[in-house]
Amino acid sequence: MSRGEGPGYLPEQALIDVYGNGGFRFADMSHRGSILCLPSGIHAWTAVEGTPLQLRDFDKVIAEAERIEFLLVGTGLDIRPLSADLKALFRAHGISSDPMSTGAAVRTYNIMLSEKRPVAAAFIAV
Repeated sequence: MSRGEGPGYLPEQALIDVYGNGGFRFADMSHRGSILCLPSGIHAWTAVEGTPLQLRDFDKVIAEAERIEFLLVGTGLDIRPLSADLKALFRAHGISSDPMSTGAAVRTYNIMLSEKRPVAAAFIAV
């Protein structure tokens, strides 16, 4: 994936066509690994299933907070709750966060994006 700011970046929002086998397909491209879907585009993300999410994992999300009302967090095969610190960070920036399995998050993201809602997503690859 690369169109713009270097490898691992697509400078536009796009529906997720397929997920699984360790990656995602979207906009006639594929990416192996996790991704952040932000108003600025789709970015490679270093998060992996089973590793606790840290505040710094969401720096790009916070940088675009003024354009995001909803953040869907696909936590892998299973739902994993977000830490109190992460929830507080998102609330402080006016972002409503919702953790769910990656599959459910992808489906919800596609619907919300189609409805042109101010949504972003953080998807851990499965």
